[in-house]
Amino acid sequence: MAKSSSSKRVARTATVTRKTAETDIALTLAIDGRGTAKIDTGVAFFDHMLTLFAKHGLFDLTVKAKGDVDVDYHHTVEDVGLVLGQAFKEALGDKIGIRRYGFFILPMDESLARVVVDVGGRPHLVYEANAPTMFVRDFNIVLVKEFCRAFSNALGANLHVQLVYGEEPHHVAEAIFKCLARALDAATQIEPRAADQLPSTKGKI
Repeated sequence: MAKSSSSKRVARTATVTRKTAETDIALTLAIDGRGTAKIDTGVAFFDHMLTLFAKHGLFDLTVKAKGDVDVDYHHTVEDVGLVLGQAFKEALGDKIGIRRYGFFILPMDESLARVVVDVGGRPHLVYEANAPTMFVRDFNIVLVKEFCRAFSNALGANLHVQLVYGEEPHHVAEAIFKCLARALDAATQIEPRAADQLPSTKGKI
């Protein structure tokens, strides 16, 4: 249920399901949450990243996904990105009062990530994040880019992700997911000075 443009706002929540020949996903999101998460995608490292995402964005997030992980992790990671982006889009509704733009810079040991987002309805991804080693066990962190691309397209967000520097792939991925969460939290918050206004001079986003 998306928030109303009236003075009385309803909960910004959404439940989205998606079933294909490759994946079966059920996801519930509350934007104004406390950071609680219940994640089961069949990909342990990805579960860890989504749990961090929920915690640092203060989003309540439940994800249950079954995918063809015996073939590859790609379909599961990408499709969860699609469903999560769709959930944010539905939960934001008319976007009245949101700040729209958000950014964050976040360190994780030797790694530093920067994420900038505009949830203005125009999907675009700029992704610059290559680590010297790209695998955490059998998880290729190139899949983080595929997640971000799917998320950006489904939400309709202009998303810029940059690894300023970093070496250890776990730290690189963790920095990106935490940074994305913090940037999204900033972008989706209500601006008290313009709580009844659309954040655009076009009259529509």
